[in-house]
Amino acid sequence: MHPYGVGDVEKLLGLPRSTIRALIAAEFVSPARGPRNAWLFSFQDLIVLRTAQALADAKVPQRRITKSLRDLRRHLPDAMPLSGLSICAVADRVVIRERGSHWQAESGQYLLEFEGDPADGSLSVIEKKTVSEAPSGAAEWFERAMALEPENREAALRAYQQAISVDPAFLNAYINLGRLLHEASRYAKAEQVYREAMKTCGSNPVLLYNLGVLLDDMDRKTQAMEAYEAALAADPGMAECHYNLALLCEKLEKPKDAIRHMARYRALIGPRSK
Repeated sequence: MHPYGVGDVEKLLGLPRSTIRALIAAEFVSPARGPRNAWLFSFQDLIVLRTAQALADAKVPQRRITKSLRDLRRHLPDAMPLSGLSICAVADRVVIRERGSHWQAESGQYLLEFEGDPADGSLSVIEKKTVSEAPSGAAEWFERAMALEPENREAALRAYQQAISVDPAFLNAYINLGRLLHEASRYAKAEQVYREAMKTCGSNPVLLYNLGVLLDDMDRKTQAMEAYEAALAADPGMAECHYNLALLCEKLEKPKDAIRHMARYRALIGPRSK
């Protein structure tokens, strides 16, 4: 199963889209393709992506990262273990703990903890520290919201709103809040959140891209095109944005623009997408 889109990876792991593309190009993960040819990542992919970036941030040599990730993926379960799964550091090695036992991958540091019970379909991705009391700061509310997303989306919505109330310029909280509202088909509210974010935080490529997808789904094609084009002006390397624009231009009977954006999309993602 591949339940995570690129936007989910960005928000859950804090990885920029350029880093995700680079990790895919390095063949650390091989995501599936979903609607509109968008990348879809598995639970295993999520762990491997975060591990790769953390090891790179720790300046671990590329050859050692590759070996570590191969060992990690080989031992990861296909689904969430009933007792939960955690990845942490013991000395200079990545250690995976499962059902009270533990085993080592290659070099690494503390990354993420995954908690949940697949029997009831729940899964939380959380940071190592345990929050024993109600969050007070915007960042704490944001972390709480991300942990709640897979199991209680209404509570996650409220937590993102709390993060924004504490820090009205918290861009990622706006992006996640708008995305959840969009996924719940609460289109008008999602647009309101995105528009407010632009007023408060300014133009951001992810924000503009998400707004474009929303407007596209609302059948406001011309406005969707404007949002996509604004996103590309801020980040010309957004492959998915070029792809969506190509489809949109085709619907709006702009074949030259459709061809141009599809060509750019294919150039950005490379031959591995074929």
